[in-house]
Amino acid sequence: MSRAADGIPPLRGGLEPVLDDGVRLVVLGSFPGEASLAAVRYYAHPRNQFWTIASRLLGEDFVGLDEAGRRARLLAHRVGLWDVHARCRRAGSLDAHIREAEPNDLVGVLGRLPQLRGIAHNGAESARAMKLTSRLGVAVWRLPSTSPAHAAWTLERKTAAWREVFVACGVAS
Repeated sequence: MSRAADGIPPLRGGLEPVLDDGVRLVVLGSFPGEASLAAVRYYAHPRNQFWTIASRLLGEDFVGLDEAGRRARLLAHRVGLWDVHARCRRAGSLDAHIREAEPNDLVGVLGRLPQLRGIAHNGAESARAMKLTSRLGVAVWRLPSTSPAHAAWTLERKTAAWREVFVACGVAS
C-alpha cells in the first residue's frame, strides 16, 4: 500500500527560484501552497497579499501581470523570490501541516548573489531558517506573512512593515 493510500501526502517539490545577479532583496516563503503548486506561480492564492504589497511598494501593478511578467518586473526592481523548503509533505496549504521538509541550499545559492543586501522571511515558518540565512552577512528580517491565514494584521500594517525592508535594501523609496 502506498503512503498516499495511507492518507500520507506525497512528497512534493517547490517552485524554481526567481533570482539573478542583480537581486538586492530575496523574499523567502516557506513552501508554495496548493494554489501556487497547481498554477506553478508564486503567491497564486487570490487572497494572498504579496502581489498587492509589491504593487504598492514598487509602484506598478503586479496583480494584473501573468507569472512571466511578474518575475521579470520583480527582478527589474532587484527583488528575488524563493522558499526555504525544496520539498515536503503537506496536506493542504497551512505551514503547520508541513512534514519531512527538505531544505533548499539557501547559503550556497544566496551566497553567490553579488548585490544581495537583505533577506525577508515571509512568515514564521520561513523565519525558522534565520539561523542559516544570518550566516550570509546581510540583514535578515522576519516579516508578517502575506498568507490569507495570517489575518491578525491589516493590509496597511503589513505594507508598512514590508516597506521598511524594501527601503532598507534600496529597492523601494
